[in-house]
Amino acid sequence: MTGPVIAGAPGAGALALGRWFAESLGVPLVVAVVHPAPSALGSGRVDAEWIADRHRAAQKVLDEARSFLDGAPAEYRTIASSSAAHGLHDLAEQAGASVIVVGRPGSTADRLLSGSVCPVAVAPADYTDPPGALGTIGVAYVDTPDGQAALTEAARLAARVGARLRLYTVAASGWGAVPYRVAGEVFEQSLAAAVASVPDCDADWRIVNGDVVDELAGVDEVDALYCGSRGYGPARRVLLGGVSARLIKRAKRPVVVVPRSG
Repeated sequence: MTGPVIAGAPGAGALALGRWFAESLGVPLVVAVVHPAPSALGSGRVDAEWIADRHRAAQKVLDEARSFLDGAPAEYRTIASSSAAHGLHDLAEQAGASVIVVGRPGSTADRLLSGSVCPVAVAPADYTDPPGALGTIGVAYVDTPDGQAALTEAARLAARVGARLRLYTVAASGWGAVPYRVAGEVFEQSLAAAVASVPDCDADWRIVNGDVVDELAGVDEVDALYCGSRGYGPARRVLLGGVSARLIKRAKRPVVVVPRSG
C-alpha cells in the first residue's frame, strides 16, 4: 500500500472517503475526472470546440473538488478516455494505486469491479458520515482465497489506523442453504483461525443468519466493509459472482471490493 489513492470526481462521498484512505495509509491523494476522448469527424478531423468544452467541464469539476477538500494535499488530474471506468483503470495501473474510490453506485463502479488492479472502494449514495469515526473495519469473510485476500487488505488498514477488525460470516437461509446447526461449528472454527492469522489487530467476529446481501448491506457499525470480488457464501454455494455488485448498491457503509485472487 504505497501507491496513491485515486478518487474519482465528482462526488462529495468519493472525495471524503478518498481523503480518509490517503491520510490513513500515508499515501498521496489523486483526484481524477475523466472526460470523453476526442473522436474523429472524418479525414482525421476533430471538433475542437467540443474538445474545449469537455476540458472546461472537467476543470470545473476539479475546481469544485479543490473547494470541497479545502486545502488538503492532493494532485488533480483530467483524463481523456472512452469511459470513466476505463480511464480510472488506466490511471490506477500507471500509478500503482493502493485503492480507487468512487461514489454514486452505478455503472462506473460495476465496471471497475471487473479486472481492477487494486481494491475499489464505493461510497454509498448520499454518504456524509465522517470517515473513520467508528474505529472499526469490517470484513465479509468466507474461508476462500478471495475472502482471505479481503481479510489481508482490511487488516493492513486496521493495523495502520489502530482500528478494531470485525469479521462477518452469513449463514445463508432459504432453499439449498447449509443448516446453521450443521455449519455453525465450521464457521466458528474458520473465523477463529482467521482472527488468529492477524495478530497485529484487535479483532472479533460475528455469525448472522439470513440473506447474504441483506445482512451485509445492513451492517452499520463499521467505517468500511471489505469483501472479495468473486463471490460469497457458505461452501461457495450461494450468489457466486453477484454479491459484490449487489452489495455496493445497497450497503449503508462504504464497501471495498478486493481484486480477484488467482
